[in-house]
Amino acid sequence: MKDVNYGRQTALALENFNITDKRVNRRLIGAMLQIKEAAAAAHKELGLMEPALADAIVAACRLAEQGEVDDLFVTTAWQGGAGTSTNMNVNEVIASLAEKVAGNGLKVDPLDDVNRGQSTNDVYPTALRIAAIGLVRELADACSRLQEALQQKENEYETVVKLGRTELMDALPMTLGQEFGAYAQAIARDRWRIYKVEERLRQINLGGTAMGTGSAADRQYGFLVIEKLRRMTEMGLARAEYPIDLTQNNDVFVEVSGLLKALAVNLMKIATDLRLMNSGPGGGLGEIRLKALQAGSTIMPGKVNPVIPEMVTQVAIKVMAGDSAIATAAACGNFELNAFLPLIADTLLENLELLSKTVDIFRTKCIEVLEANPAACRRHLENSMALAATLMPLLGYAVTAEVIEAAQGNPRQVPAIILERGLMAEEDLRRVMDSHFGATYLKKEEKMSGERK
Repeated sequence: MKDVNYGRQTALALENFNITDKRVNRRLIGAMLQIKEAAAAAHKELGLMEPALADAIVAACRLAEQGEVDDLFVTTAWQGGAGTSTNMNVNEVIASLAEKVAGNGLKVDPLDDVNRGQSTNDVYPTALRIAAIGLVRELADACSRLQEALQQKENEYETVVKLGRTELMDALPMTLGQEFGAYAQAIARDRWRIYKVEERLRQINLGGTAMGTGSAADRQYGFLVIEKLRRMTEMGLARAEYPIDLTQNNDVFVEVSGLLKALAVNLMKIATDLRLMNSGPGGGLGEIRLKALQAGSTIMPGKVNPVIPEMVTQVAIKVMAGDSAIATAAACGNFELNAFLPLIADTLLENLELLSKTVDIFRTKCIEVLEANPAACRRHLENSMALAATLMPLLGYAVTAEVIEAAQGNPRQVPAIILERGLMAEEDLRRVMDSHFGATYLKKEEKMSGERK
């Protein structure tokens, strides 16, 4: 916007922290604008700020919230000073914009007016909590949709019998539906944990100023500004029981990050399983078919790669690495403040945004559109010794091992060996096989007591 600019402190920050073009997360800026607006409105209501001045600041904040001056919020994501440069950038831009809005020669000071009753140390962490709550809600909703998609696959494939594997080795029969049901349960836990963690973020230290003691701020303002901010954000924000605590300590952000890491772990596990089940199509498992989205090779025509699970895995790795950064930064705080909050803020908000988008893409471009390959599932099962393993409770471990050895790697010999040795009646054996495999293990014309090959 013409004639609106930032001031000297922002310019110094650009010079001092010129290490990246990555700017402070826009969600964080938006939350800070809401705080500035609430502060001006509270001061006006308490008679602590001239109405014309307060109205100009409020109007400027609302214009800025609409993106009118986004190009002026220029501080880099990583900076010294616990976020002071970003707070000053917002103060300077709003002061300049408020003067333009007033249009009558009104002078607005970035510190004495826009930042009145505030400190970076209560504005910045409060803004981070507000931004995080919004993203936490979005991620919880995305997880809910993914859970539903997985449950739909659970129901769709409840009769597709396949080979279960432990440590990548043949184990026991199961259904493809059960495989997806387990995935749905894991994501359900993630959804609930992420949804519930919002409660931890709702307590804020706004009004506590530099150290949480409320120095240089009106006591009534400290309560009123939170009330106004609560109405503006439609979030259940509450004044911290002990603001000094939230000014010093950042373990809440570590907790949130830990839950994001748990989600990343589950997403990566599911993605890896899907890549393995999709492998092939001729030389791998081929138990499912992922949707072909793009060419997989510049030299091998027709090759298609599992690009969405691969993308999900990379995001998961980044989120897990970010969790380590957040934990380390939180642990590096000293006494009454943590100077490394900008790293925590940027990493946490980025991870939340990455996961929300990734979960939705995983659902729409992978889970919802994948198909089962029942024939391949059946083939792998029938080529395994899973039948013998299911009989172990009836025959005992040693006898079952003898049967497997006698079959010499041919699973189809297992029924005949059992009958030849009189270990089970044919009717009982058939019942066990049908209960585990969902259909007759051998073709109807084959007799289990037939000649061994």
